[in-house]
Amino acid sequence: MQPIKWSHSGIRLLITLSVVVLALAALSLLYYRFIHFPWTRDAQVRANVVGIAPRVSGPIIRIPLHDNQQLRKGDLLFEIDPSTYQADLLRAEGVLQQSQADVVRAQQQLERDTVLYSKKVIDLRELQNAQDDYASAYATFHAAQASRQTAHLNLEFTRVLSPIDGYLTNFDTSPGTYVTAGQQLLALVDSNSFWVAAYFTEAQIPYIHPGDSVRIKLMSHPRITFYGKVESVGWAIHRIDGATEELLPNVRQTIEWVRLPQRFPVRIIFDPPSSVPLRIGETASVSIIRRHTQ
Repeated sequence: MQPIKWSHSGIRLLITLSVVVLALAALSLLYYRFIHFPWTRDAQVRANVVGIAPRVSGPIIRIPLHDNQQLRKGDLLFEIDPSTYQADLLRAEGVLQQSQADVVRAQQQLERDTVLYSKKVIDLRELQNAQDDYASAYATFHAAQASRQTAHLNLEFTRVLSPIDGYLTNFDTSPGTYVTAGQQLLALVDSNSFWVAAYFTEAQIPYIHPGDSVRIKLMSHPRITFYGKVESVGWAIHRIDGATEELLPNVRQTIEWVRLPQRFPVRIIFDPPSSVPLRIGETASVSIIRRHTQ
């Protein structure tokens, strides 16, 4: 049997078909992995930001820190002038002592009237008045205790401490600034709350589930690979078309034959080493590498 002789055109056609088949196979494999093991380059490092507001008002007299400083829980952030609150505490302690003396006096009077009533020296009305006076003095004493405790707390609140381990950011306040109770003055980035917000298209979302293992690459640390897990998948995004603006629906112009898929946020938790500093807003790439088996 004679071997088949291929012409040059036949060889070129075979090579072309082979390349096309390989390209289609590669595209099919890439599409399968893209759908069933999604990845995205649209991801950012996120963290919880704690707003710090004083619980009492007054001028700041001391700020022992600087912007972008790393802080530990319990570190002093700033101190408010305590003079007024020290005076309030002294006044509250005086009122408490006076009310305590009133309780003792009312109790003594009640004890005397009880004895006199038992001997029928006074009538029931006078005894009941003594009982009412004692109850009123005792209630006033409790109110004075609460006022003293409030004054003591307000004095402690003049020293504002860090509630978390974190980083001070965007701080531009100086001593002498008058601060108001409840008004946020600075922000702390919680160093123990870093996570990644990855945005996947709505075609990929059905293949992403809580517990899936992921691989994370940060643009700021290209040589380090982080690993984490999907914590949750977002259920909603902001609606733009049809949203009311100046009492009228705002509808954007669209191209009918181009349909852009919506992207939903996926929350990813990971435990970065302490030697790697992270910042909110860093760009990340995320890929699903293993599905969670329930």
